[in-house]
Amino acid sequence: MPNAQNFFTQEDKDRIRAAILKAELDTSGEIRVHIENHCKGEVLDRAAFLFDYLKINQTEQRNGVLFYLAVKDRRFAILGDNGINKVVEEYFWEEIKQLMSEHFKLGDFTTGLEHGIERAGQKLKKHFPYHSDDINELSDELSFG
Repeated sequence: MPNAQNFFTQEDKDRIRAAILKAELDTSGEIRVHIENHCKGEVLDRAAFLFDYLKINQTEQRNGVLFYLAVKDRRFAILGDNGINKVVEEYFWEEIKQLMSEHFKLGDFTTGLEHGIERAGQKLKKHFPYHSDDINELSDELSFG
């Protein structure tokens, strides 16, 4: 099995980045994707650590979202910051995880991420619309551990 850096082809990485850019187009919200080989400890704990480490918790409106994948352990998590979590339905992130899982089970991780990012972006647009003075607070590039 390829490692985190090589798990996605360059075309796949470009598709995921395009999904992030499209999702962030009409919102002040921020989306990051972080991929590593192994999850050290509980998946949500690791995602929470990375959420802080990648400074997703430092957006002005606290409306950042992290998609975290540990590819060799086949584990993933989605975390939203306080601002977005206050306005989404209780099971919103679980619904996205379910949607992504359907693609992941077929080995289509790129499409799974694209759909998850798209759904998160729709919710961000609804609750955190873009304003002319918005700046892109976080990198749109995939990060690797």
